[in-house]
Amino acid sequence: MMYLGMIFFQIVVPILVLLVIGAILQKKFRFNLKALSQLITYCFMPAAVFVNLYETHVELTVLGEVGLFIVLFIGSQMILSHFMAKGLGLARTEAAVFKNSVVLINSGNYGIPVAQMIFATQPIGVAIQVMLVIFQNMTTYTYGLYNLISSTKSGMTIIKDFFKMPIIHALIIGVAMNYFDIGIPQFIKIPVEHVADGFIAVALITLGAQLSQLEMKSMFNKTVFISCFTRLIIGPSVALAIIYILGLDGVVAQSLFIASAFPTSRNSSSLALEYDVESATAAQAVLFSTIVSCITVTIVIYFAEVLFT
Repeated sequence: MMYLGMIFFQIVVPILVLLVIGAILQKKFRFNLKALSQLITYCFMPAAVFVNLYETHVELTVLGEVGLFIVLFIGSQMILSHFMAKGLGLARTEAAVFKNSVVLINSGNYGIPVAQMIFATQPIGVAIQVMLVIFQNMTTYTYGLYNLISSTKSGMTIIKDFFKMPIIHALIIGVAMNYFDIGIPQFIKIPVEHVADGFIAVALITLGAQLSQLEMKSMFNKTVFISCFTRLIIGPSVALAIIYILGLDGVVAQSLFIASAFPTSRNSSSLALEYDVESATAAQAVLFSTIVSCITVTIVIYFAEVLFT
């Protein structure tokens, strides 16, 4: 119990403090959240991704294991959420939001900061989380958009938009420079590292500002509650089963298990709002799962340490 409390106060509470700071600042100053989001997407996150991949050596066998896990895990969540939505008898639009809230995980401005705190001395743990961010972005702009039955973008437009994302460029450049052992001039390396170091604070403060804008009312409706339970309880349980089936262990298993427990992605709410599909329910699912994850993520981190150390 003492160790569980230590995890909560050393990892989860610092995240909560930054989220609260973001919420307070947003209430006082009314930041342009779109501008902050773009700053993260086009500056802070690519820098953090590049630095982690450039400085981390990941073996091909590990890449294969992580890739296989991601395919099995995301696929299982798609199938599970589909049949649950049918079993609950949800309307088509509500079912789309429900499925997105289960499948789309906040791997970016929640997952990477958590991974950087936990695996500060084991960069491979952060590198694995970066891979998960890439796959989650792919899932968001393919499966997520498909669920909401987008009529404004064609399949090719979605693909083009995906490959325009700076995080993809950072991934390719970071991996290439790592593989070919290409050095970086100090006058470039130092500012990039400064930006990467600022990612955690800026990402979490922005997330807190975004969450402060969501509606609390009706948050405890059936769809939101079951969505949260599926994302935070059933999701990690399925991930644990897949990890054992694949025979994974050590930092790889820890990182994947912890990553499976993160709350619903804010992108699920953004997409629902953009395409006017049950946006209130989507926003409430993001807020509720983020609040409850403070407890569930702490527990999952604890079990990851116990089971895979």
